[in-house]
Parts: sequence; structure tokens; C-alpha cells
Amino acid sequence: MITVKDIDIKGKRVLVRVDFNVPMDDKGDISDDIRIRTALPTICYIRDQGGKVVLCSHMGRPKGEVNEKYSLGPIASHLGSLLEDEVRLAPDCIGNEVEDMVASMKEGEVILLENLRFHKGETDNDAEFARELARLADVYINDAFAVSHRAHASVVGVAELLEEKGAGMQLETEMEYYRKSMESPIRPLIALVGGAKVSSKLGALENMLDKVDRMIIGGAMANTFLKSMGVDMGGSKTEDDLLDNAKKFIDTAEEKGVKLYFPIDFIAADSFAADAVTKTVTYRDMPESWMALDIGPATTIFFKEALEDAGTIVWNGPMGAFEMDVFARGTMAMCRAVALSQALSITGGGDSNAAIKKSGEEKNISYMSTGGGAFLMLMEGKTLPGVDILRK
Repeated sequence: MITVKDIDIKGKRVLVRVDFNVPMDDKGDISDDIRIRTALPTICYIRDQGGKVVLCSHMGRPKGEVNEKYSLGPIASHLGSLLEDEVRLAPDCIGNEVEDMVASMKEGEVILLENLRFHKGETDNDAEFARELARLADVYINDAFAVSHRAHASVVGVAELLEEKGAGMQLETEMEYYRKSMESPIRPLIALVGGAKVSSKLGALENMLDKVDRMIIGGAMANTFLKSMGVDMGGSKTEDDLLDNAKKFIDTAEEKGVKLYFPIDFIAADSFAADAVTKTVTYRDMPESWMALDIGPATTIFFKEALEDAGTIVWNGPMGAFEMDVFARGTMAMCRAVALSQALSITGGGDSNAAIKKSGEEKNISYMSTGGGAFLMLMEGKTLPGVDILRK
């Protein structure tokens, strides 16, 4: 795959698709700027090489209409402070005024286009919208792994129109860690999977059976697998329409020699609330109408032992409702176990990364992927439209 470093960009207008869809607090301030910081190496490289940096991103879901709540103004200001230089915000992402603004740029300057999703053409991958974006650029660089699974105009449409295109450094790093973890891993390769729904991850789970040596399944999704084996999960969240799929998955894993690990005890609660009555129960003793909201202490030890000799760990999804401290212990314990492991460790998905940050173990994880949906699509064995187009 061609990258930004393979292209002569001096004096050229370089349209860079970034992911600046960052969380904002009630005051309109950025509460986590990691997505902006991960784009800095590519931005700085283009500037150093004499390129003109034209950044484009979406923010939120304005549904094709201008909404000041989703303006990228605060992003331009924050990026400027990080670069210690002015970052001008364009009044729109297309149009004559924007084209004139880009045409007057000097080498090394940075402009941030206004929210792409103020135009319906972005998510529709509209050909005319893509052409208008392409008029702003000589070179296209995709540095937004988190949106590369979406066939949107700024991800696929523009890349189809510009001959000179490639991956930014962040996208290149994401794909390299995917290769290291799933295509040529240090074994044993262990998948640690949690979260709420089997339905959102079944394709990834099934594909990983051909790649991993062991799979640890926790979180609410484990409830469905346990119920498919005849375990009474009380009032726990389950997906009863997927019980047959879950049972078939367990049988397939056995046929392929993949060892599965499920919870053997839980922190159960009488309600989904921070002040709920809780108790530790085994998987055979779930009280009627109570729900499993975290893995228990015996499961924590069980799962840790499964990770002890890991060569590579891929983690997606928490072990419980970690947002509430009373149900965070299991997830925090797994964060520490993965962090202490000598294995190459890759986490993906917003909840997984949020859990790692809550545990304070970010520096001890080999790589934290920036894209949940894109990460899962790769785990399913599918290709990403935003990456495929760069190879054509």
C-alpha cells in the first residue's frame, strides 16, 4: 500500500481525511483529543515536506444540515494550539469560497474544512460532492482508520478521482498492527471478547476461530452462550434468537480445536443501577430476575491463567458494566492482566479503550486501535473500502 511518504507532495494541495469526531463536554470543550493527536505525525510530515494541508472530517450526525453544535471550530482552535500555528477553519467543505481559500495557501499552511456531514452527499457517497472535494486537492491521503469501513464520499469517492493517493501514518500503523495480530501473530494468539451483544460480533467471532488458539468470552454476550448450554441466567440480558447460533459456534470451536473460556461466576445485581444490591454467584446459582453485570473473582483468576503464556492478545469489549464502579472490578482486573502480559496486545473499540484509560494502563498496551467498527470488520475477515481504494 502506497503511503504519504511515497508521494512527492512539495507545493501540492494534500487533502487529508482525518477522524476528528472527538467527544465534547457540556461546555463545548474537547474532553479527549487522542484522535487529533494521532493525526499529528501525518500533518507535520506534509508540512515539513512543503505540502499544503487541507484537512477534512465529520463530527457527530447532523444529518446533512448545518448545525453549529457540530461545527469543527473548536477542533481548528485546538489543533492550532497543538501545532503552535494558525489553523484556519473554512466556512464550508466545498464551494467557490473554499476553493479560493485553498488556492491562496502557502506551503506548510493548514486549513480545516467545515463538517463534511453538513452535506448529505458525504454519507451518500454522492459523485458530485466527491468531485467538489477533489477540486481542492492534488493528492489524497486517508489517515482515518475509524471511518475506513464506510464507503463515504471523503473516504472512497475522492480517492477514485485522484490519481495520487495513499495512506497516512496512523492508517498505516493500524493496518500493520492488524497484520501482526491476525496474519502473522506470535502464538498463542488469544482473543478476549466482551461487550453487550453477540449479534454485533458474531461474524468476527466466527472468522477468528480460523486464526486464534484460544478465545475468552465475557461481558453480557457471554450470557447468550451460557444459556445455549442450558445455564439459567436469571434476568440477565440474552439474545434468545441467537441461541442456536451460539451453540453451533461452541461446537465449531471444539471441531477446530479452539479452547473457549466462559465465566464461571458473576457479580449479580437485582437491578441495573450503581446502588443495586449485589452478590457473587456461580454460573449455576443465578437468582431469578437477577442479572450478571460483571465477571466474578473466580472467573478473573480463570481468565488471567488463560492469558499467562499468550504471545498475542486481541481485545474487544469489556467484561461487564464497567461504567459503574461496582461492576468495574472484573474489567479493571483484565486491563491489568493484559498490561502485565509480555504479549503483543491490541485493543479495539471505544468501550475497550475507555476501560484501559480508566485503569490507567494505556502505556502498557502495545496498541490501542482508534476504530471500533473498522476493527471489527477486519476481525470478520472483510476488507475496508477506504483501504481497498488506495490499492487501486
